[in-house]
This record gives sequence, structure tokens and C-alpha cells, in this order.
Amino acid sequence: MGNAVIGVDIGTSSSKGVLVGLDGTLIRSAVREHTPARPGPGRFEMHASVWWDEFTALARELTAAGDTTVVAVGVSGMGPCVLLTDEHDTPLRPAILYGVDTRSVAQIRRIEEKLGAEEIIRRGGSALTTQAAGPKIAWVAEEEPELYGRARRLYMPSSWLVRRLTGAYVLDHHSASQCSPLYDTHAGDWYAPWVAEVAPGIELPPLRWSGEAAGVLTAEAARETGLPAGIPVTTGTIDAWAEALSVGAQHAGDLMLMYGTTMFLIHTVPQPLTSASLWGTVGALPGTRNLAGGMATSGAVTNWLRDLFADADHGELTRLAAESGPGANGLLMLPYFSGERTPVMDPDARGVIAGLTLSHTRGDLYRAALEATGFGVRHNIEVIEAAGGDIRRVVAVGGGTQGSLWTQIVSDITGRPQELRAVTIGASYGGALLAAQLVSTVSVDEWNPVRETVAPRTSHTGRYDELYALYRRLYPDTMATVHALASLQER
Repeated sequence: MGNAVIGVDIGTSSSKGVLVGLDGTLIRSAVREHTPARPGPGRFEMHASVWWDEFTALARELTAAGDTTVVAVGVSGMGPCVLLTDEHDTPLRPAILYGVDTRSVAQIRRIEEKLGAEEIIRRGGSALTTQAAGPKIAWVAEEEPELYGRARRLYMPSSWLVRRLTGAYVLDHHSASQCSPLYDTHAGDWYAPWVAEVAPGIELPPLRWSGEAAGVLTAEAARETGLPAGIPVTTGTIDAWAEALSVGAQHAGDLMLMYGTTMFLIHTVPQPLTSASLWGTVGALPGTRNLAGGMATSGAVTNWLRDLFADADHGELTRLAAESGPGANGLLMLPYFSGERTPVMDPDARGVIAGLTLSHTRGDLYRAALEATGFGVRHNIEVIEAAGGDIRRVVAVGGGTQGSLWTQIVSDITGRPQELRAVTIGASYGGALLAAQLVSTVSVDEWNPVRETVAPRTSHTGRYDELYALYRRLYPDTMATVHALASLQER
């Protein structure tokens, strides 16, 4: 039997696992789908039991054939999330998810008034938004005080898996840097005065880098997962950063585009950059810095359309969207169906479909959704470069890269070629790479070489430039109306 590693990622709509040989060969993959709870408008939650149950199920499925010896485990997950437990690691409530959950607006305002919005950006690298973990901890403290009084520890999906696998209470530096305003990016550590102000009573975890070993698999975890006791487990990180590692997009000048339920962008910079419209973070690897952005929906909108058109799957809708052609026959969409993260930073934004007529088809609507993602990526790229970013290479990853239409549309709209690696599974593969690096000397270029580059088609430039200008106008032109509708929805 050959040696292999396992990588598992806990995502918004599914958990994915891969079994990978030490040479990077993908031996087996497995998926468990799930749906976040939505207990109210703008609220997304998930029970931590889902994360562990799906990890154990994936580990057993991946190793059931008995044809490999697992020698290390890598983990990652969506984030930043807020899972609060008591001193015995008993979860006190479902975890509050990352920026798709927008409940903490009032806490953001109060924290900014107390600490100063500019000082928060200076110390932490990012403006305080609903993406940040700090205001969500404060929300629990204010809205559920009796529960919060028992809270002692903070976990995210990756660190929860690490705890269950190794017994270690630890978090990676990158995830900590998304816990604004609790982390000082200059000192590379928790900032005690603001921890006491925003998250009193919480014993925040010691910090390590994503690729460092958090510990080794315990005997109890071995019994539950079927994996060998004593093998090392990575500290792990947030999924988008694991995806960037999986395709080698961690060098200065790189921009990773993650095509998933949400769209995420990570630009690696040689020195810290800040922007009120983006997130400045430390990277997954020591010495790296990022300027990052994220759209609240992308694949979530195409999934919504698929569910509306119950007799068609993504393959059929993609075929119809290709037939629709550039501009979707005069349809334009704002993809703000769950509010919007960067660069709009508006939890009360809502989706808009403009230009509908009785002659528009399913293919037109699906095409408009794909193009809306492209326009959102272009908007983020412009803001990244305005903040001082220097994008020299774009690398695409994630489930949405399967098939050529979506990536081609994004390249056509942005005018940027996109590099595609041989394996675009994403975070689980990145976790496996970090696991392999604990026990062997491997490089991402050996594991996952470039297979093609998607080049922009200049024949569509004029059409998309015209539509992009309309896209940028559509949000301010409809903002007052959608904000009023968002208020009605909340009531």
C-alpha cells in the first residue's frame, strides 16, 4: 500500500474530502452536502456536529478500500465563523457563519464609535464589516447574555476539527486576522485591550501558521474516523486561502479567483495594504500579506436558478446560457441576493434583475447571473488596484471552473487571462498539500501543474464595457428602493 494524505474542507453547502498520494495524484474524493440554517433575515448558522459528523463520514469513505496508508491530515473550512463553547468544549449555540450572516451591523457601529474606525483599519488591516468575527461575538454577548456568560472558547470549522482530532486548542494566524478587531496584524498576535472590550471572558486560542502541525491524531479520534493514531494534523485555515495554496497563488502579484457558492478574491502583496472597501489580512504562509475581497453570492445564485427551473441541471442551463450570448439579450443583474461584501460593503443590498421582457428565457437569466459575477470581479479588481495592488497573474480555482463558459465570461469582462491548474477541486486539495508537506518535500508545481490559460476574447470588449458601465450605475440607482425592501423583509 502506498502512503497518502487526506484533506477535508468544511464549506457553506458541502464538506469535501480528498485522498491524495504523496506525488499529488488524486486517488479518491467524496462529498457530503448540507444546508446552513437561516433562522431569520440575514442570518446563517450551522451546528458544529455537522462538521465533525461529515469529517468522520468522509474519512471512512475515502479509506474504505484499504489501498493506502494515511500518514497526515489537512483541514480547512469556511470562515471567519463564530462557534462559542464552554470550558468543556460543549458548543453553546450553532456557529454564526462568515460575511453572508449580516446580523452584527449594530455592533459594528458601536465598536467603531468606541475604538475608532480608522484605528481599527490601521491596527487590523480591515474596516469592520459583517465579515469580521469580532462583532458577531459582541452580538452574542448583547443578544444572548446568559449563554455568553458560559462562553470560554472560540472555534471555526478548521480549528474545531483540529480540536476533535488532536485535542489541541489552536487557530491559524490568517483566521485570527479575520477576527477584527481582536488581532493586531503588526504584532502578529491577539490585541489584549480590544479582546477585553469586544470579547470579554473568551480565552482566545494560541496561534500557529496554517502549515504547521497542530498535533497528532488521538486514539479516540482514530476510533471515530478509522484513521491511524499518531499521524500529524495541520493547523489549517479558512477555505479560500487553502484554495489559493492548492493552485500556487501565494506569490506577490498573484490574484486567486475562487468560483464557489460565493466568489472570493485573494491578491498577494509584498507589503501590507489597507482599504476601507477590502480586507487586509496576513496570509496563510509566514511572511505573506493579502488584500482580499469577496462577493456574498455567485454559485448561490446559479443554484437558486437551477432550483427554480427544476427540470434543468447546471449542464443544461450552461448550454442555454452559451446560446444566449454576451449581454444575455439585454438583461443585467446585480448579484447582491444576500447583501454584498466587497467592495460595496452593504448588508442591506439586494439582487436586481433589470431589463426583463416576456421574451427572455431561462438561458438569458442564467447568462445574466454568470455575467453579474464577472462584473463583480471587475469591480473588485479595480478597487484592489486603486488601493495599490499590482495584479500580474490570475489563477482560477473551485467547482465553478468546471466547463469553460463561466471562466471565459469572467476573462472577457475583466480583460484578464486566467490560469487553470490540473486540479481545481480547491480547499480540500490545498489542505492535502499542507498535510503532505508535514511528512515529505513536495511543491505545488509538481503536484498541480498548469493545464490551460483562459484568454479574454477582444471581440466582446465593447459590449461588456458598455454593460459594465450600466452595472456600476444600477446599484446607486436602485439602492434606496432595495434598502426599503430589505427593511420590509426584516420586519
